[in-house]
Amino acid sequence: MQVPSNVMKKFIVLIVILGLGVGGYYGWKNWQKTAATSAAPERPTTATVELRDINFSVNAAGEIAPAEQVSVRPEINGKVERLTVDLGDHLKKGDVLFKLDDKELQQTRASNVTDIDKAKLNVEKAERDHKRALQLLGDKLISQELYDDTKTAYDLARNSLESAQRALAFTDEHLTKTEVRAPFDCTVLTRPVSVGQAVSGSDGFNGGTEVLTIADLNDMIINAQVNQADVPRLKVGELVEVTVEAVAGLRATGTVERISPQAIIKNNIKGYPARIVLKHVDERIRPGMTANVKIPVASADNVTAVPLAAVFTEKNPDTGQMERFVYVQQGENYEKRNVKVGVSDFACAEIQEGLKAGEVVSLELPKEEREKKAKQVAVQKKSGGVTGAAAAKPAAPASGTRTNVSKASAGGSSNLESTPKGSSAGVKVSNPGLTSGPH
Repeated sequence: MQVPSNVMKKFIVLIVILGLGVGGYYGWKNWQKTAATSAAPERPTTATVELRDINFSVNAAGEIAPAEQVSVRPEINGKVERLTVDLGDHLKKGDVLFKLDDKELQQTRASNVTDIDKAKLNVEKAERDHKRALQLLGDKLISQELYDDTKTAYDLARNSLESAQRALAFTDEHLTKTEVRAPFDCTVLTRPVSVGQAVSGSDGFNGGTEVLTIADLNDMIINAQVNQADVPRLKVGELVEVTVEAVAGLRATGTVERISPQAIIKNNIKGYPARIVLKHVDERIRPGMTANVKIPVASADNVTAVPLAAVFTEKNPDTGQMERFVYVQQGENYEKRNVKVGVSDFACAEIQEGLKAGEVVSLELPKEEREKKAKQVAVQKKSGGVTGAAAAKPAAPASGTRTNVSKASAGGSSNLESTPKGSSAGVKVSNPGLTSGPH
């Protein structure tokens, strides 16, 4: 049977369309793979030994507080008559902070003055009587007993005068305490009372009523909590860099003033309180703000350095000591070379011996080393499959093979022991081994 020509044409067109669709789909998939491959940055596997500065520091956080802060309380009981200062006011030393009502004290003082006048009259009268009695006693006109009575009256009158004078001095002293002045150049932080409120003196209940809180904002301190691992490296008088979270871009320099000898636990972390002083503080810094303190621990200038990932650490089975080494590129191969590590930060480590600037080191185990490690792992697994006691005990590494102490023996970790303990990120870098790339 002959197929009509129009049906055949439609069939051919359909086949062509399906072929173009399938070809376009596979072409699009291949394009996506190629684009993803080209977009993904290649991970560097080598690095060049260079001369650079290494500065390692640890961070601590603390709260900013005034170096001098005073809770102003009256020394005597009274009622606030005048309170002209308010929050944020800047005052000079000697400026009046507030004044208490002194009407009662003025009345008491007037009464004391009257008592003194009365006591003076009594003294004058007693003195005249005493002199007259002395004369009469000399003429044998009065008895010794009467003379003694006049002398006693004279002494009592003088005592009464002295007592009245002390009462007046006491009242005058209280009057001076009704006016409270600033003890130093300060800024008002709080003012919890108002005019007309009755306040108690500092010798009363609960230490008296707080009228104002003042502080010197020219000098600030930071009460920081320093990790116990970093305290031995911190010294009194050392300069630290301070940044304030609330003021972007602001950097200040502080001085370590005190380090507590006693550790405390704060936020479930044991540390030592340290007080850092800030001089000539920026006006934008205020009490209560959080400050980050950067404490320098170790530094080395213009030294030979490599990335942390280039340094590997393994235990020598012959000596039992941990050895550090790098793989130096020699043409197409790599040479294993022991090195001596000095100061390190979060990125690089100082190489004191074993390398020179310009040499190229590997950031991962070379291919030959990875194959060697893989064979060692295979041998250990095969030896571990033996039944009985041998199956329960892991096989020992082959003679002369240097493996890491950790379970990932094929990896070889770059655990830089000389790096300060205060920051785990700067002291341990696990190199790739068989499965992972350098950190």
